[in-house]
Amino acid sequence: MKDYIKRLLKDSYDLHVHSKPSHFKRLIDDIDLISIASEYHMGGVMIKNHYESTAGRANLINEHFDFETIAYGGIVLNQTVGGFNPYAVESTLRLGGKMVWMPTRDAKNSLKFGNMEGDFFKRKGLSILNDNGKMKSEIFEIFDICKKYNACLATGHLDINESLILCREAIKNNVKIILTHPDWVRTKIDVEEQIKLAKSGVFLEKVWANLDDGDCNIEEFLGTMKRLNFENIFISTDRGIVNKDSPLDSMIKVIEFLLNNGVNETDIEKMIKTTPKFLVS
Repeated sequence: MKDYIKRLLKDSYDLHVHSKPSHFKRLIDDIDLISIASEYHMGGVMIKNHYESTAGRANLINEHFDFETIAYGGIVLNQTVGGFNPYAVESTLRLGGKMVWMPTRDAKNSLKFGNMEGDFFKRKGLSILNDNGKMKSEIFEIFDICKKYNACLATGHLDINESLILCREAIKNNVKIILTHPDWVRTKIDVEEQIKLAKSGVFLEKVWANLDDGDCNIEEFLGTMKRLNFENIFISTDRGIVNKDSPLDSMIKVIEFLLNNGVNETDIEKMIKTTPKFLVS
């Protein structure tokens, strides 16, 4: 591996990785994931599971192993944790969790596209909006809990309208809010809207898997970054799926892609070091 790649990997973060144990096949388990990241002196990796909190898993890794890389955990508010359950959020963040995702696979929006591989139960889709089109009261409770623990809230697989409402209300309430993979087919949001949100204080998660898998083009992925001067943006891999590159190999590929497309090391470091570190601090 080239020295400049190693230099950029040092102290970098990947805040969206799926690992085992999981309810369906994953490429790598939690311990090997953090161990490999530690060999390259990464700053931290966020373990994500659609159906359970990963805060305890991350906590155990950090306490039991002497890895240089910090394992981070969070919770996705799908049906298996009670949906918009403030108690589950409080529990996760008290255990050291740093991220709360709105529903992903159980989002009403996501289920419009059908089940995803690995889904194993029938369920009603979740929406943050009540029958009057207003945000449910539980979401405001979750805002308060996230602020209490300085944790991040993320849009998950909500639809465009829900994501816009959530982001705007979160900004009003001084909650750290992330627009989750806005370039993915199920959650795609217009580039102009992404830019407006970022300028208002929303953090954009630009996911390498979305470009690598063909869900977006280079202009949607890279052009947005350039127009925002690489501010309020972080890059994640969303890897861990079988038959795809590993999370570490994906981090290497995204760094190479950015360098090959004229992004300087300072701006790369904003997106893989400075901004993600702030989000989990």
